[in-house]
Amino acid sequence: MENFIITIARGFGTGGREIGGILADRLHVHSYEHRILTLASQMSGYDEHMFEQIDEKLSGTLVGARLLALPKRLVAHPEMHRFTRDDRIYGYESEIIRSLAESESCIIIGKCADYVLKDKKNVLSVYIEAPREYCRPRIMKKLNKSPEEADEIISKTDKYRAAYYKYYTHGNYWTNPVNYDLTLNPARLGEENCVDIIIYALMKKMGPDWEKEFRESLREKEKEEAAK
Repeated sequence: MENFIITIARGFGTGGREIGGILADRLHVHSYEHRILTLASQMSGYDEHMFEQIDEKLSGTLVGARLLALPKRLVAHPEMHRFTRDDRIYGYESEIIRSLAESESCIIIGKCADYVLKDKKNVLSVYIEAPREYCRPRIMKKLNKSPEEADEIISKTDKYRAAYYKYYTHGNYWTNPVNYDLTLNPARLGEENCVDIIIYALMKKMGPDWEKEFRESLREKEKEEAAK
């Protein structure tokens, strides 16, 4: 069965990261987000003469293994400073994302992954957005902030993400629904329903033969899980 990739862009506090986690559990795949930046940052610090060796390590399943060895961030990470470009790190992030797409099925959150993989047919791109009234209490609870502080964090983080996306996609708008296969609002649909819609859309995009294999594969994995 052909690999699949689901990319998720999301407003801060919308639950896009949580939706990615639920998807990963339901589909029995890994979800990658900040670990991509961590690995890219590590690689960007190497000397020039090591670049060829690093590129070799980015091929195949090794990149996934290296990412999984890194600690997973469990708390939302706001961006309170202005966006400043780092083309070198972004270049490594893009290579990591392309390598993941070649080697395994997975969920990739953020990092302009929808743009990096825009020419691949086995990618479903999703944008998650919700009203401030939905996002504010989530950030207040997660980060222990006042309503005013939560609003400032959401505004600055979304501004950072918009600038990041615009720069690395050469002028595209992060919130433009044309960039994505799906745009979903969990405030109206709920996280679980968003997950159901994403899985349904993935199957329809990949085609009936793939869907049949996919359903059979899920049943086998569920049997294996139940037998543990």
